[in-house]
Amino acid sequence: MKSVLITGGTVRLGKAIAERLRADGWRVLTSSHRADAGADIVADLSEPMGAAKLFAAALQALGGNPPDALVNNAGLFTGDAAAVKAVNLEAPKKLTMMMAGRETGVGAVVNILDCNVQAAGAETSPYLESKRELAAFTQAGAMMFAATLRVNGVAPGPVMAPTGIHVKAGEMLLAHRPTAEDVAAAVAFLLSAEATTGCIVPVDGGQGMA
Repeated sequence: MKSVLITGGTVRLGKAIAERLRADGWRVLTSSHRADAGADIVADLSEPMGAAKLFAAALQALGGNPPDALVNNAGLFTGDAAAVKAVNLEAPKKLTMMMAGRETGVGAVVNILDCNVQAAGAETSPYLESKRELAAFTQAGAMMFAATLRVNGVAPGPVMAPTGIHVKAGEMLLAHRPTAEDVAAAVAFLLSAEATTGCIVPVDGGQGMA
Protein backbone atom coordinates (compact mmCIF):
# COMPACT_ATOMS: atom_id res chain seq x y z
CA MET A 1 0.00 0.00 0.00
CA LYS A 2 1.39 3.39 -0.98
CA SER A 3 1.56 6.08 1.69
CA VAL A 4 0.90 9.81 1.51
CA LEU A 5 1.44 12.65 3.98
CA ILE A 6 -1.14 15.45 3.75
CA THR A 7 -0.42 18.64 5.68
CA GLY A 8 -3.55 20.28 7.05
CA GLY A 9 -5.33 17.06 6.19
CA THR A 10 -8.22 17.14 8.67
CA VAL A 11 -10.25 20.15 7.52
CA ARG A 12 -11.53 21.85 4.36
CA LEU A 13 -9.66 20.84 1.19
CA GLY A 14 -7.21 18.69 3.13
CA LYS A 15 -10.04 16.57 4.52
CA ALA A 16 -11.53 16.06 1.05
CA ILE A 17 -8.13 15.07 -0.35
CA ALA A 18 -7.55 12.64 2.51
CA GLU A 19 -10.95 11.03 2.02
CA ARG A 20 -10.41 10.63 -1.72
CA LEU A 21 -6.97 9.08 -1.33
CA ARG A 22 -8.14 6.69 1.38
CA ALA A 23 -10.92 5.58 -0.98
CA ASP A 24 -8.27 5.04 -3.66
CA GLY A 25 -6.35 2.70 -1.36
CA TRP A 26 -3.62 4.99 -0.03
CA ARG A 27 -2.34 4.84 3.53
CA VAL A 28 -2.97 8.44 4.59
CA LEU A 29 -1.08 10.34 7.27
CA THR A 30 -2.53 13.75 8.14
CA SER A 31 -0.96 16.62 10.04
CA SER A 32 -2.34 19.61 11.89
CA HIS A 33 -0.99 22.30 14.17
CA ARG A 34 -3.87 21.62 16.57
CA ALA A 35 -3.74 18.75 19.03
CA ASP A 36 -7.55 18.43 19.00
CA ALA A 37 -7.95 18.19 15.21
CA GLY A 38 -7.75 14.41 15.03
CA ALA A 39 -4.61 14.40 12.86
CA ASP A 40 -2.11 11.56 12.86
CA ILE A 41 0.75 13.99 13.52
CA VAL A 42 0.71 17.33 15.35
CA ALA A 43 3.25 19.82 13.98
CA ASP A 44 3.32 23.60 13.82
CA LEU A 45 4.69 24.45 10.38
CA SER A 46 5.10 28.11 11.31
CA GLU A 47 8.01 27.09 13.58
CA PRO A 48 11.51 26.90 12.06
CA MET A 49 11.81 23.19 12.91
CA GLY A 50 8.16 22.35 12.29
CA ALA A 51 8.69 20.72 8.89
CA ALA A 52 11.64 18.64 10.13
CA LYS A 53 9.66 17.44 13.15
CA LEU A 54 6.72 16.52 10.92
CA PHE A 55 8.86 14.55 8.49
CA ALA A 56 10.64 12.75 11.33
CA ALA A 57 7.27 11.77 12.81
CA ALA A 58 6.09 10.51 9.39
CA LEU A 59 9.24 8.40 9.03
CA GLN A 60 8.64 6.90 12.46
CA ALA A 61 4.99 6.14 11.64
CA LEU A 62 6.06 4.40 8.42
CA GLY A 63 8.75 2.23 9.97
CA GLY A 64 11.64 4.42 8.89
CA ASN A 65 10.53 4.74 5.27
CA PRO A 66 9.62 8.08 3.68
CA PRO A 67 6.06 8.46 2.40
CA ASP A 68 5.54 7.68 -1.26
CA ALA A 69 3.78 11.01 -1.72
CA LEU A 70 3.35 14.40 -0.10
CA VAL A 71 0.49 16.87 -0.46
CA ASN A 72 1.46 20.35 0.75
CA ASN A 73 -2.02 21.57 1.59
CA ALA A 74 -1.68 23.43 4.92
CA GLY A 75 -2.07 27.15 4.46
CA LEU A 76 -2.52 30.47 6.23
CA PHE A 77 -4.70 33.09 4.54
CA THR A 78 -4.25 35.95 6.98
CA GLY A 79 -2.10 36.96 9.92
CA ASP A 80 1.54 37.74 10.44
CA ALA A 81 3.33 37.89 7.07
CA ALA A 82 6.29 35.86 8.35
CA ALA A 83 4.00 33.09 9.61
CA VAL A 84 2.06 33.07 6.32
CA LYS A 85 5.31 32.65 4.37
CA ALA A 86 6.60 29.99 6.76
CA VAL A 87 3.49 27.81 6.42
CA ASN A 88 2.63 28.45 2.76
CA LEU A 89 6.12 28.47 1.25
CA GLU A 90 9.02 27.57 3.51
CA ALA A 91 7.50 24.43 5.03
CA PRO A 92 6.46 22.97 1.64
CA LYS A 93 9.95 23.67 0.27
CA LYS A 94 11.62 21.97 3.24
CA LEU A 95 9.31 18.96 3.10
CA THR A 96 9.83 18.60 -0.65
CA MET A 97 13.59 18.67 -0.23
CA MET A 98 13.36 16.02 2.48
CA MET A 99 11.21 13.89 0.16
CA ALA A 100 13.85 14.30 -2.56
CA GLY A 101 16.43 12.62 -0.34
CA ARG A 102 14.75 9.23 -0.75
CA GLU A 103 17.09 6.36 -1.63
CA THR A 104 14.76 4.27 -3.79
CA GLY A 105 11.92 4.89 -6.20
CA VAL A 106 10.37 8.11 -7.45
CA GLY A 107 8.08 9.92 -5.05
CA ALA A 108 5.37 12.47 -5.81
CA VAL A 109 4.63 15.91 -4.41
CA VAL A 110 1.51 17.98 -5.07
CA ASN A 111 1.46 21.59 -3.89
CA ILE A 112 -1.94 23.21 -3.32
CA LEU A 113 -1.72 26.68 -4.86
CA ASP A 114 -4.39 29.25 -5.80
CA CYS A 115 -5.81 30.02 -9.23
CA ASN A 116 -4.95 33.69 -8.72
CA VAL A 117 -1.22 32.96 -8.85
CA GLN A 118 -1.56 32.80 -12.63
CA ALA A 119 -4.11 35.59 -13.03
CA ALA A 120 -2.91 38.86 -14.55
CA GLY A 121 -3.63 41.87 -12.36
CA ALA A 122 -4.62 39.87 -9.30
CA GLU A 123 -4.33 41.79 -6.04
CA THR A 124 -1.26 41.04 -3.99
CA SER A 125 -1.10 39.94 -0.36
CA PRO A 126 1.32 37.92 1.78
CA TYR A 127 -0.89 34.89 1.08
CA LEU A 128 -0.85 35.29 -2.71
CA GLU A 129 2.84 36.18 -2.79
CA SER A 130 3.65 32.99 -0.90
CA LYS A 131 1.52 30.95 -3.30
CA ARG A 132 3.16 32.58 -6.33
CA GLU A 133 6.58 31.68 -4.98
CA LEU A 134 5.39 28.14 -4.27
CA ALA A 135 4.16 27.88 -7.87
CA ALA A 136 7.60 28.91 -9.10
CA PHE A 137 9.22 26.39 -6.75
CA THR A 138 6.87 23.68 -8.04
CA GLN A 139 8.32 23.99 -11.53
CA ALA A 140 11.90 24.56 -10.35
CA GLY A 141 11.63 21.56 -8.03
CA ALA A 142 10.37 19.38 -10.86
CA MET A 143 13.65 20.04 -12.67
CA MET A 144 15.96 19.91 -9.64
CA PHE A 145 14.59 16.71 -8.13
CA ALA A 146 13.55 14.77 -11.24
CA ALA A 147 15.72 11.79 -10.28
CA THR A 148 13.69 11.09 -7.16
CA LEU A 149 10.51 13.20 -7.30
CA ARG A 150 7.67 14.31 -9.51
CA VAL A 151 6.54 17.77 -8.37
CA ASN A 152 3.19 19.18 -9.51
CA GLY A 153 0.58 21.65 -8.31
CA VAL A 154 -3.18 22.11 -8.15
CA ALA A 155 -4.54 25.66 -8.28
CA PRO A 156 -8.09 25.75 -6.85
CA GLY A 157 -10.52 28.51 -7.74
CA PRO A 158 -13.53 29.61 -5.66
CA VAL A 159 -14.04 26.34 -3.83
CA MET A 160 -14.43 27.60 -0.26
CA ALA A 161 -13.60 31.00 1.16
CA PRO A 162 -11.33 31.27 4.20
CA THR A 163 -13.19 31.21 7.51
CA GLY A 164 -14.58 34.65 8.29
CA ILE A 165 -13.82 36.06 4.84
CA HIS A 166 -16.62 36.74 2.37
CA VAL A 167 -15.65 37.35 -1.25
CA LYS A 168 -17.50 37.06 -4.54
CA ALA A 169 -16.75 33.91 -6.49
CA GLY A 170 -16.12 35.89 -9.67
CA GLU A 171 -16.89 34.95 -13.26
CA MET A 172 -16.23 31.44 -14.56
CA LEU A 173 -16.51 29.93 -18.02
CA LEU A 174 -18.19 26.78 -16.74
CA ALA A 175 -21.55 26.55 -15.04
CA HIS A 176 -20.09 23.98 -12.65
CA ARG A 177 -18.49 25.71 -9.68
CA PRO A 178 -15.44 23.74 -8.52
CA THR A 179 -15.82 21.68 -5.37
CA ALA A 180 -13.43 20.26 -2.81
CA GLU A 181 -14.02 16.86 -4.43
CA ASP A 182 -12.89 18.29 -7.80
CA VAL A 183 -9.66 19.46 -6.18
CA ALA A 184 -9.17 16.06 -4.57
CA ALA A 185 -9.69 14.36 -7.95
CA ALA A 186 -6.98 16.54 -9.51
CA VAL A 187 -4.58 15.66 -6.68
CA ALA A 188 -5.35 11.96 -7.11
CA PHE A 189 -4.66 12.21 -10.84
CA LEU A 190 -1.31 13.94 -10.38
CA LEU A 191 -0.20 11.40 -7.78
CA SER A 192 -0.86 8.60 -10.25
CA ALA A 193 0.38 10.34 -13.43
CA GLU A 194 3.87 8.84 -13.63
CA ALA A 195 4.81 10.76 -16.80
CA THR A 196 3.79 14.17 -15.46
CA THR A 197 5.94 16.67 -13.56
CA GLY A 198 6.19 20.46 -13.35
CA CYS A 199 2.47 20.75 -14.15
CA ILE A 200 0.03 23.13 -12.46
CA VAL A 201 -3.59 22.09 -12.91
CA PRO A 202 -6.21 24.82 -12.41
CA VAL A 203 -9.47 23.66 -10.83
CA ASP A 204 -11.32 26.95 -11.21
CA GLY A 205 -14.21 26.46 -13.60
CA GLY A 206 -12.24 28.38 -16.23
CA GLN A 207 -12.06 31.49 -14.05
CA GLY A 208 -8.44 32.11 -15.01
CA MET A 209 -9.56 32.63 -18.62
CA ALA A 210 -12.82 34.47 -17.93
